[in-house]
Amino acid sequence: MTVDAPATTDGITLTQVAASKVKDLIANEDVDTLALRISVAPGGCSGLRYQLQLDDRELDGDVAKDWYGVSVVTDRMSYPYLMGATIDFVDTIEQQGFTIDNPNATGSCACGDSFH
Repeated sequence: MTVDAPATTDGITLTQVAASKVKDLIANEDVDTLALRISVAPGGCSGLRYQLQLDDRELDGDVAKDWYGVSVVTDRMSYPYLMGATIDFVDTIEQQGFTIDNPNATGSCACGDSFH
């Protein structure tokens, strides 16, 4: 049995399972230069929430890394909030989707982890 060892770059981790799911999502699109953009945005219970989207833009100051053949992009304002975060994909009876385990989140609520 092989363990899904995550690839770590600059403190952000993307698991192989998550990378595989992103590849599947990109394969269904007409643009093959898409990357997974991860950011934090205003909202949520305590001020900030996560945003994940497929994106082909290159913004000034982006931090871009390649994990398991998937380009992952984070804007420079979000990057400090995501240091140490692990992005995974789960597919169980209770839950399906991307998950973010972030040590920078100070609490959790019904809408997900929040930051102060």
